[in-house]
Amino acid sequence: MSKRNTPQRRHAILALLNEQGEVSVDELSRRFETSEVTIRKDLAALEKNGLLLRRYGGAVPLPQELIGDSAQPVSLWKQAIARAAVGCIREHARIIIDSGTTTAAMIPQLGHTHGLLVMTNSLSVANALRELEHEPTLLMTGGTWDPHSESFQGQVAEQVLRSYDFDQLFIGADGIDLQRGTTTFNELLGLSRVMAEVAREVIVLAESDKIGRRIPNLELPWGDIHTLITDERLTTEARSSIQARGIKLICAAVETHQET
Repeated sequence: MSKRNTPQRRHAILALLNEQGEVSVDELSRRFETSEVTIRKDLAALEKNGLLLRRYGGAVPLPQELIGDSAQPVSLWKQAIARAAVGCIREHARIIIDSGTTTAAMIPQLGHTHGLLVMTNSLSVANALRELEHEPTLLMTGGTWDPHSESFQGQVAEQVLRSYDFDQLFIGADGIDLQRGTTTFNELLGLSRVMAEVAREVIVLAESDKIGRRIPNLELPWGDIHTLITDERLTTEARSSIQARGIKLICAAVETHQET
């Protein structure tokens, strides 16, 4: 296929991946009669758009438990927020990734960051991390499984976390109260607070439509938060309110171009 047929080739790669459950660079290069360099660029572009996970020599599908219902794909805003979050991570960093759809959107883009150590309380995040081309050192909190949040919680998980120290915590929110901080429907708040205690930088990921949403359960007060990554739809009033608290604010933009 010529370069102008790049979208068709990438579509065919996805179809083949869904059919076989795994593809290799060598196989794709032969099938499409193009160079391995071109195929790697294809896989990188598809991974960047959250459509697969690269691993050494090829790619595997993005786990369905990571992206949720296939009828509800990860939004472009979540992807933009996730890209901005990954941009904050240094090589060889020690990080925590909490459970949640926005934090999970980071995983396909972590494969280029070398030497990471990642702690998580989410099985789906852990499974996706294991498929990355540059698989990080993975730590699990353990603890009691909570079906509501689909994550491990409880005192055992808290004790495990307190055995380590981390550079950064990446955590989502059901809502953000401009007066109080992050809020959640989940009544299990202990683990989130311990995560914040053991991390030098607490980075909250939330789409702008969650900001100003009042939910009864306060998860993290503003005093525990260093950075908020949201999207460019955030109102001017909300930006001013958040920045007045000394919070580093990053408003991510959706990429308007398509890589070819």
